[in-house]
Amino acid sequence: MQDRQLTLSILIPTYNQVCVELVKSLQSQAEQQAYLTYEILVGDDGSTDSATVETNEAINVLPHCHYLVFGDNVGRAANRNRLAQAASHEYLLFVDSHMSVVSNNYIMRYLNCRNHDLIYGGYCIQETSSLPKGNLRLAYEMSCIIQQSVTARSHSPHAHFHTSNFMVRRDVMLRYPLDERFKHYGYEDVLFGKTLKEAGIEIFHIDNPLGFHQFESNQRFMEKTDEGLQTLWDFHEELRGYSRLLDFVERLQRWYLAWIPRCLFRFTGKALRRHLIGPHPTLLAFKIYRLGKMAVLVGNS
Repeated sequence: MQDRQLTLSILIPTYNQVCVELVKSLQSQAEQQAYLTYEILVGDDGSTDSATVETNEAINVLPHCHYLVFGDNVGRAANRNRLAQAASHEYLLFVDSHMSVVSNNYIMRYLNCRNHDLIYGGYCIQETSSLPKGNLRLAYEMSCIIQQSVTARSHSPHAHFHTSNFMVRRDVMLRYPLDERFKHYGYEDVLFGKTLKEAGIEIFHIDNPLGFHQFESNQRFMEKTDEGLQTLWDFHEELRGYSRLLDFVERLQRWYLAWIPRCLFRFTGKALRRHLIGPHPTLLAFKIYRLGKMAVLVGNS
């Protein structure tokens, strides 16, 4: 690292999530960087849990840390844009509030790659003795973890990107903000990756993960799955070529074969969902459910 002052805004979008310990971890690492001027901004997107808001107020006591309570819920994309606009510094580091810092050199690793426009660090499953058994979200993330290696992500750098853990130059983020039409769960990061690719903005992948350690209930994960599939279909024109599921179902539709998973889903969808929110869900059933649900959405258009 050169002996010159670096400036970094660490931005944490949150909603009904206590993130005091996460802020303390990041603040401690930032303090160790000799040539770093920093701020940590936590943007609360209209949380409805008053106890969570009250607990997060403690963030304001920490040096260079600010808890910004926004009264209205504008959605994941707009909240990140709002934080980027509020930031003061040259580089922006986005950290999702439900993640955890697993490396003592997390911030330094990003700063060492600052010659790139945007850097993505990936994520990992944080190994603990309390990982929930029979949790569908955990099983799904474990099945995807091989895709999180730097080698795998670098093969399609713009397609393997998530907004949960990345550093970007502020001027780039302001020039290419997230699409605020995405009000509901899912796929705003996919379209952001596509936008950056079309603009010629490189996404540089490094091994600097945050830890996944919180896994919602099977019921909540299925609600988010349904919401994400609806989002995928709502923006299918823009997301075509960036979702294997969408591309496969649209191919079946062109071949007049989409009626097969559509009919199967109409007969078995409720039973599949009961299985998936139960104590022993399977990934095969999850894949069949998503395929059938997507085929129904395409067929209803």
